[in-house]
Amino acid sequence: MSPGTGSALRLLAATAEAKAVAEIGTGTGVSGIYLLQGMRPDGVLTTVDLEPERQQFAREAFRAAGFAANRARFIPGGALDVLPRLADGGYDLVFCDGDRAESLEYLAESLRLLRPGGVVCFEGVFTDGRTVDSAAQPVEVLRVRELLRAVRESAELLPTLLPVGDGLLCAVRRP
Repeated sequence: MSPGTGSALRLLAATAEAKAVAEIGTGTGVSGIYLLQGMRPDGVLTTVDLEPERQQFAREAFRAAGFAANRARFIPGGALDVLPRLADGGYDLVFCDGDRAESLEYLAESLRLLRPGGVVCFEGVFTDGRTVDSAAQPVEVLRVRELLRAVRESAELLPTLLPVGDGLLCAVRRP
């Protein structure tokens, strides 16, 4: 994750006064640290990843960054298996940095998870310039194109595309 993308996430979490954030793709914890920095002091980050080893690394990174253990909830597993178990309308922000081939499914789950006025973000939507390249593209790029179209055409969302990192697609769920 680029510093610009992280700063944008921190700003969005702060603007939303986020108390509950769901993150798809824990990774090494970099994005989680930015999100926690922007969240309310009593906020909890729920982070989902297929790799428990990554989550352990992120847990240590959060601790080293000064966050109490109760500020993050780590759920190992596939996002599409875990997200349906999370509370409807219980989240202020959902950050998606998982399998791009599952982006449309993440969007559907995010709409269910977000409170009205909540924000959903997708990292890496430029796909290294392949999103706009007219040459034949892999399935993941085609799915990102479908995601961009679905967000743009949704009456439920007010979207913007931030040119930070490899592209950060953000949208507010309309009340």
